[in-house]
Order: sequence, then structure tokens, then C-alpha cells
Amino acid sequence: MYAIVDIANQQFKVEAGMEIFVNRLQAKNGEEVVFDKVLLIQDGDAVKVGTPYVEGASVKAIVVDDDAKAKKVLVFKKIRRKGFQTLNGHRQKLTKIRIDAIA
Repeated sequence: MYAIVDIANQQFKVEAGMEIFVNRLQAKNGEEVVFDKVLLIQDGDAVKVGTPYVEGASVKAIVVDDDAKAKKVLVFKKIRRKGFQTLNGHRQKLTKIRIDAIA
């Protein structure tokens, strides 16, 4: 059984027990969050597609880490023959959640 869920304006394919990284949520470690913007649910051969969301469907998750960081992205700029070059780095802050149930 899996579902496609809209979490923080991004779509994720989730299954029970799965751990995913999402954009920052306003929840702390150990809190339970419920996502009700479910776009699709597949259970065996039965598939329910929402218009735009499936009625009465929800996904429950627990926040595992509310201050995780993504891999570092390096931004290098150079203007040739002018002696100009800069190197900047950025690490996006994320929230790690564990999917408990799809209802």
C-alpha cells in the first residue's frame, strides 16, 4: 500500500515505515503530524485518485529529526581574465519524518 501526498507543496510517494526528508515543518522531535492532502492511494489492485484530494484519506507521521541538513551545494562563480572568483556553500535545513500509517 502506498500513497502520493502533498507535503509542504512537494509531492512524495510514501509507504508505511518509510523515512523521508521534507522541507522544514513547524513540528518538534517526537510530535505526530497528519497530512490530509492525499492525491492518490493504491491498495493492492484498488486505486483511488483524488480530484484534487482523496476524501477522508490521511497520512500519519512522526518527526524524527527537526533540524536535519541536506548535502552541501557549492556555488562557484568566475569571470575569466579579470581575476574574479568566489566560492559559496549552502546547506538547506530539512525535517526528517517517519510514515506510520496511511488511513
